[in-house]
Amino acid sequence: MTAISLRNVAKSYRSYDHPWETLWEVLTKTRRHREWTALHPLSLEISQGEVVGIVGTNGAGKSTLLKLIAGTLIPSAGDIRVNGHVAALLELGAGFHPEMTGRENVYLGASVMGLSNDRVGQLYDGIVEFSGLEDFMDQPVKTYSSGMYMRLAFAVATAADPDVLILDETLSVGDGAFARKSFERIIGYKNAGKTILFCSHSLYQVEAICSRVLWLDHGRVVMDGDPGRVVSAYAEFLSGAENGGGAPDQPALATAAASGGGRLTKVEVTADGVTDRKLAVRSGRTDLEVAIGFESDPALPPPSVGLTITGSNGWAVTSASTSNDGLALDRRSDGSGEVMLVFPHFSLLKGAYWVNVFLLCEQGIHLYDRVEHAAELQVVQDGLEQGVVSLPRRWSVKGGPVAGREPAKQPVAAR
Repeated sequence: MTAISLRNVAKSYRSYDHPWETLWEVLTKTRRHREWTALHPLSLEISQGEVVGIVGTNGAGKSTLLKLIAGTLIPSAGDIRVNGHVAALLELGAGFHPEMTGRENVYLGASVMGLSNDRVGQLYDGIVEFSGLEDFMDQPVKTYSSGMYMRLAFAVATAADPDVLILDETLSVGDGAFARKSFERIIGYKNAGKTILFCSHSLYQVEAICSRVLWLDHGRVVMDGDPGRVVSAYAEFLSGAENGGGAPDQPALATAAASGGGRLTKVEVTADGVTDRKLAVRSGRTDLEVAIGFESDPALPPPSVGLTITGSNGWAVTSASTSNDGLALDRRSDGSGEVMLVFPHFSLLKGAYWVNVFLLCEQGIHLYDRVEHAAELQVVQDGLEQGVVSLPRRWSVKGGPVAGREPAKQPVAAR
């Protein structure tokens, strides 16, 4: 079943040098405007239950496409059809009035979404309970902190069990326990077979949750298909673009407190028996060790740990995670634990690299805490081998000896 259908949908805008030129153009029928196209004619079919990621540099047309589907923008041409109720997390709380109470804004915000007062009345208790703002609903929202405001806006936007969920740049809102709670609601909708559109610069999260990825550039579709294939092509485009959008973000959310999440308590990087924040590493010889300690909410499933090694340009050269490698972390009764990651005979070639460590949820998607630039690696090598990494290999000469370099095993130990 088709959830979203676009037929030759386009969006363009007019701009004028002076406000009076708008009226002058109407009266004289003389063109005074310049026109630019945010989205060129686009035809698109999205099936029910698909999770579609949308990537592209700033100005590519991502937000325009989402707003057109959400109905907050009117297309300049073409036809858009969306089957079912839409919840759009684009500008959370944009329909709220600061002088009105939280209770009044629940009804106001929900009415903007097209819900009747009777329907809001049915949902009201659940909205308040999810937001955790029971004691503040009769206060004007202008007295709310930014976190309280976002909690109420998210609870309203996602309360009505939408058929289509539109997300712009985030998989959760708030911090601490509510960030985890909002993340779980979004993933719950994914698991329930809802249609989701997710626009983000975080290629890690896009590839982790999406079943399909759409790459836009200057309002046109460049690629549409398998997440791994599209993300890889887009990342390669960014690495070679002179004025691209920069390196894709690591999983980027606010650091959470231990309640409702977790935090890193120790990150120690050791090379050749030396533990420091700046280390000398011999390519193909040094065993690199990363000791990681963490604390987490014992009421939640055990977290996962991830690591990236980035080059001087900020791009990830390699990564590892306990969730991807199938390692379940053990914890003490208070939620704390440690894990050790070892790279035997470190295989990256000469250059400067950074070690970055992340504490994530059990699915390896929602971020609890991070330590970036935990250590700088200055790698030196023997010989003139070129590139970034030394790959295992074997040479053979017919009738002669065999020579090469065998792969080193990379044990992962939890303790």
